Amino acid sequence: MKILVCISNVPDTTTKITFTNDNTQFNTAGVQFIVNPYDEIALSRAIELCEGGKGTVTVINVGESAIEPTIRKALAIGADDAVRINAAPRDAYFTAFQIAEYAKSNEFDMILCGRESIDYNGSQVAAMIGEFLDIPSISIIKKLDYDGTTATLEREIEGGKEVLSVSGKFVASCAEGTAEAKIPNMRGIMSARTKPLQVVEAKEIEELGKVTKFETPAPRGAVKLIPAENAEELIALLHSEAKVI
Repeated sequence: MKILVCISNVPDTTTKITFTNDNTQFNTAGVQFIVNPYDEIALSRAIELCEGGKGTVTVINVGESAIEPTIRKALAIGADDAVRINAAPRDAYFTAFQIAEYAKSNEFDMILCGRESIDYNGSQVAAMIGEFLDIPSISIIKKLDYDGTTATLEREIEGGKEVLSVSGKFVASCAEGTAEAKIPNMRGIMSARTKPLQVVEAKEIEELGKVTKFETPAPRGAVKLIPAENAEELIALLHSEAKVI
């Protein structure tokens, strides 16, 4: 069994987000980057499925050389090898295309990724990969089992649970519950230094969209404290300012 896991290089959740070039570009100065947490869940489940010599796990990332420490962390967690598509990930369409092109020339039983990246929260890459490869794509799964030929996946739906069975190759995006994120140990960190990391040049694809501007949310206003005995004023503010009643 061979599993391809897509990983994103994202800012740490404590990072203060700012933009440069007239708010058209994310400011990376002083930013600590990490493996996207949802992708770590996908990676952990892939490693579990391949334990005991049942298969191999390859991680793939679309990014430039600066992100290689993030890839090495994925290798330290337990991936067998890694691939970096040498290009800036300009959008989900570009990223999915590059991953699909690599997967076309390399046989994988399944492709896993996180439900979304915590920076753009687009939830688009998995479905696009499935479309490019013309294989099933299952979004936001909570459970994944595999018997060597057929995968059984669970996902939450309105008012219940959906159980799916997939034969053959597929793409799935993983959410909380699919697996517990693994912490790399010292042995994993040391072995990651020598595990294969292949660099592949990106393929040309038409640019369909472009970011014109980023905006940060408006700052929160000051909190107004209303005495408990003055319910009339509270109701008036909820009606006139908050406009929730």
